[in-house]
Amino acid sequence: MANLFNILNDGGILISYPILILVIVVLILFTRAMLGKADFAKTKSLLVSIGWFCLVWGYLGRTIGLIAAFDKIQAAGDISPSMFATHLKMALVGPLVGIFAFLVARLLIIILIATQKKAAAE
Repeated sequence: MANLFNILNDGGILISYPILILVIVVLILFTRAMLGKADFAKTKSLLVSIGWFCLVWGYLGRTIGLIAAFDKIQAAGDISPSMFATHLKMALVGPLVGIFAFLVARLLIIILIATQKKAAAE
């Protein structure tokens, strides 16, 4: 578990943790929809929107990480591989977390749609 938080910290606190919070929100919305306590169409729409937001937020983090890496290179003139790797890692973790959140949201949407169609067929 500590390793997970280290990875999230490497991705940038302002990028990775909001995505993690939104994954928890997605799971709560899905659970409410499965229990019949939420409107299907609204929940599906929210899941779609949150999934896309997480994906874009992760790529925003990548862009920020790459800009920071290139700024360090420009300022230093000559940069050590470890400093470059640190910023490159930050640039890759954000999109990875965003893609994970997007896939979770999409999987839950598929399950919701399948459940809705099964209930309608019965």
